[in-house]
Amino acid sequence: MSRQRRVAVTSPQTRVALAARRGVSAVPRSLTGDELDAAADLRRRQLRIAATTLAAAALLLVGLPVLLGVVPVDLRLGPVPVVWIAVALLPYPALAGLAHWQLRRAERTERGPVVAPRDRRR
Repeated sequence: MSRQRRVAVTSPQTRVALAARRGVSAVPRSLTGDELDAAADLRRRQLRIAATTLAAAALLLVGLPVLLGVVPVDLRLGPVPVVWIAVALLPYPALAGLAHWQLRRAERTERGPVVAPRDRRR
């Protein structure tokens, strides 16, 4: 599987400012109505993905200590309570997994809609 090359996305105003420094005239391109609708839809989907990821991270970071505080477990690993170890170590792999999941969803959203196999035959 080949990895797609990442592309830096900049504002049209940034391109104009950078071009002006080089002495080149660059006029920002205006979006058509369909392009504006597509950009607004993409932004909405990206915000939904971000909100879902943020909610999952908040649930993890707030829920784990609450859950461990409610469950009366008095296990110790030497002098350190297991609850402290769980709060200190468990969130990091979970947050890394959540970040990976969010990144893949965002990239898939930017690539465009997924076409179902039966729709490709049309």
